[in-house]
Amino acid sequence: MSADRFVSPDDIRSLFAQAMSTMYRTEVPLYGTLVDLVAEINDAVLTDNPALAEQLERNDERARLAQERHGAIRVGTAEELATLGRLFAVMGMHPIGYYDLSVAGVPVHSTAFRPRTASALAANPFRVFTSLLRLELIEDPALREESARILARRRIFTDDALALIDQAEREGGLDQNDARRFVLAALETFRWHSDATVSLPTYQALSNAHRLVADVVSFRGPHINHLTPRTLDIDAAQAGMLARGIDAKAVVEGPPPRRCPILLRQTSFKALEETVNFPDGEGGDAGTHTARFGEIEQRGLALTPKGRALYDQLLAQARDAGGAGSTGQDYYTRLAAAFAGFPDDHDTLRREGLGYYRYALTEAGRNDRAAVADLPAEALVSAGLASADPIVYEDFLPVSAAGIFQSNLGGEEQRAYAAHSNRDAFEKALGMQVEDEFAIYERLQQDSLDSLRVG
Repeated sequence: MSADRFVSPDDIRSLFAQAMSTMYRTEVPLYGTLVDLVAEINDAVLTDNPALAEQLERNDERARLAQERHGAIRVGTAEELATLGRLFAVMGMHPIGYYDLSVAGVPVHSTAFRPRTASALAANPFRVFTSLLRLELIEDPALREESARILARRRIFTDDALALIDQAEREGGLDQNDARRFVLAALETFRWHSDATVSLPTYQALSNAHRLVADVVSFRGPHINHLTPRTLDIDAAQAGMLARGIDAKAVVEGPPPRRCPILLRQTSFKALEETVNFPDGEGGDAGTHTARFGEIEQRGLALTPKGRALYDQLLAQARDAGGAGSTGQDYYTRLAAAFAGFPDDHDTLRREGLGYYRYALTEAGRNDRAAVADLPAEALVSAGLASADPIVYEDFLPVSAAGIFQSNLGGEEQRAYAAHSNRDAFEKALGMQVEDEFAIYERLQQDSLDSLRVG
């Protein structure tokens, strides 16, 4: 088959993201409310801030805003994780970043599958935060072994999905018909199933170990836990949820509100209580499960390693100042006080090397090639010959992810696990190395700098 008959991975990713959104809107009706709320807020922000609207247009980010989503999924075995990696590769999504959530009391480690080039991100930035259960963190040896046996029996991918993954790898892509078949088959892995595969006593024992363990082990498939739209003003979104009577979490995770947003801020509504049917052989007992929820995110400037180190230092300072309390207005006050030490204007952020920027010639720069050839980038920006726009942070924050997970698993439990980061084990399970997000942002910035001298 000639390569020109293949559907591009970007198009397959867009088809899949649209299908996922349609399915999740049916499964979690409040998701539709969030999408509508975010659309209203984004329209208002862009109307009130023409400069931001122009910046988004200039960087091919305006069109992606309405379709931008991230999902989250949790799997239980190395085989499941490795196959997910192959599935996402068909859609042009790569494992970027390693996240250890065990240090925050959640027994998983994770990566984010997402596109990595400027053109692929502009086409559709769909990303899936993907976590692997760490069975070694289950303290009860018998329960740990039973969980492994349960997970070893299940198959979370359809035969059609596996066959089409093999075909795409063998032939180098999928044609239009096979791409649509692939999307429908892959979607089944992410669908909610209310029938548990374990008895009620086993489910309760898993929940007592950790609610997330029960979420991963007890069902036919991993099911999508949330699907997150991107807002340009998360504080307005938080207020909007509360005004609509939606049970939003108390704290927006991530940095405080700023003139120059950085990294990622996230909020969510509490998880649904969904009916679970246990096997008839165990008496047909019915119970409830709380793991799937609605989330909204705001994405800001991608930070350099220097900027990220400062962020981590100030975040730890704010959290340590409150002891165990990291909720409510007191936390916001401590957070704002700590982050007074983080520059909040783009000129300073650039000069101090705290963030990544995308450079482009202005009309004046295009008309004065001689000056462009002689001046460094920062001088071009100062002279109005080039623009420097923040590169969007496309990844995640482990403390924020853990905070979202904990608040939607039924709330109060915290664990302190002896095992911590184990990137080598995660990559062995995945069957490939995860990519360094900083290298990707550096490349995006450097490509834009190189383009200033071309033409």
